[in-house]
Parts: sequence; C-alpha cells; structure tokens
Amino acid sequence: MMLMDEPFGSLDALTRRTMQDELLRIWMEFRKTIIFVTHGIEESIYLADRVAVMTYRPGTIKEIVPIRLSRPRDVSSPDFIGLQTKLTKLVMEEQMRHSKEEIEVSGDK
Repeated sequence: MMLMDEPFGSLDALTRRTMQDELLRIWMEFRKTIIFVTHGIEESIYLADRVAVMTYRPGTIKEIVPIRLSRPRDVSSPDFIGLQTKLTKLVMEEQMRHSKEEIEVSGDK
C-alpha cells in the first residue's frame, strides 16, 4: 500500500503529468492500493478508480464517486468532463456550506 498526501502539489503542469503517468505505470506493474490525497479534481479523476469527496468540517466522507473510465484517460472526453462537473459541484456545496456557517458565526458576535 502507498499513502500519498499531495505529492505533486508543488510541480509544474508538465512535470506533474509525467509523475502522474509514472505513478500509473507503477500501479499497473504492482497492482497495490494507493491512497492519494489531492485538492485537484482533474488529478483525482485521472488517477483514481474511486474518489472520496470530504466534507469541510468535520472531515467526513460526503460521497464516494466511482470512476469507470478506461485507461489511458482522455481529459477532454465528455465522460471525463461530466465527472469533473459532478465532483466540482460536490466540492462547491461544501465550500458554500462553510461560507454560510462563517457568516452565521460572524453575525452572532
């Protein structure tokens, strides 16, 4: 098992994609479980078989979205873009909930 927490976060776009492809190559060779933490929605769809979207606070799993796209994945395909839209909506719901809670707390003072 590999546990990876934002490992490509500080890389430029070209190096990041190269490292993502290398990670997929390693996964294909060894078929071990990889838990990969990222804030990148496109990255999560490109790499994952399942994406767990977390709530803001408390940090619990809001939804697990299966990624049933064949590999290699085409980031410009309608199915990829549809998943990107769905995941963005789930994340933005959490952002809106957090913003609303901050306003309510600020108003109580």
